[in-house]
Amino acid sequence: MASAITSAEELIDTLGLDRSLIEPARQVATQFAVRVPRGYVARMRRGDPNDPLLRQVLPLAAEGESVPQFGPDPLGERAALRAPGLLHKYHGRALLITTSACAVHCRYCFRREFPYAEQTGEGARYSEALRVIAEDTSLEEVILSGGDPLSLGDARLTSLTNALCQIPHVKRLRVHTRQPIVLPSRVDAGLLAWLDSVSIPTVFVLHANHPNEIDESVRTALAQLRARGVTLLNQSVLLRGVNDDADVLTSLSRVLFDAGVLPYYLHVLDRVSGTAHFEVAKEVAQRLAGTLAARLPGYLVPKLVREVEGAPAKLTLLPRFAEK
Repeated sequence: MASAITSAEELIDTLGLDRSLIEPARQVATQFAVRVPRGYVARMRRGDPNDPLLRQVLPLAAEGESVPQFGPDPLGERAALRAPGLLHKYHGRALLITTSACAVHCRYCFRREFPYAEQTGEGARYSEALRVIAEDTSLEEVILSGGDPLSLGDARLTSLTNALCQIPHVKRLRVHTRQPIVLPSRVDAGLLAWLDSVSIPTVFVLHANHPNEIDESVRTALAQLRARGVTLLNQSVLLRGVNDDADVLTSLSRVLFDAGVLPYYLHVLDRVSGTAHFEVAKEVAQRLAGTLAARLPGYLVPKLVREVEGAPAKLTLLPRFAEK
């Protein structure tokens, strides 16, 4: 993480791109900084401004445009806070925002304007969230999120999960993380030792959007996680110019399964400010979902969903099939 590329200029020069991209990128990056691991950059095509991995991390001038219905809190997360860093939106599970730190800054991130300084569960704030979880016996699953929870050190992860495992009604731990995809070296001896210390079933929900993200280093990291008994799922975001293509999504499902990961969700874009250029129309998304359902066995078809503020669950969008 410390050696990541943190300037648009370096990212553009490293990939041999037209330097006219630098100034617009620099301007919007003042609002949401650039951060890209070098190993992830190595999977991108040099000289191609439309590389699907690059498009996820390169700031574009379109981010600075104000678009109606795109705002700072598209999912109403502030209204779901029960304690600092603790979100409770759905029955039986709560989400703990453990840190603001990520290995990569995805330009479509729905938490790019989240008030982390006020709400992360770091330090003493964990205690209040843990108290709420311990007192609410309806909570059987805790989700570690962020930022990226694997940005925490192994000792802090161990301390947190030891506390959670001592709560009798917490039956499962879920970790939402992109690090095994963009920074697979994070799956090291210390992380694996932490997993060995967790006494309840553990699920990692990974985040890969394109098959080019899965290289040999990622496959090795995922194999190590599976060897510790971790269930691996993947959620993608449907992004214009990245994966809004049936062949790409079909390949992604197959590549994930070959790496031991089940496709879980395909999210319609959350409408956070600065991301309108990534949006794919609902009807297009449903047709893509229909094509996947027609091509793949059901267990390889991610559920197309939209998150709606205040709803008791994610809204499933039904596939549309091509007319004969």
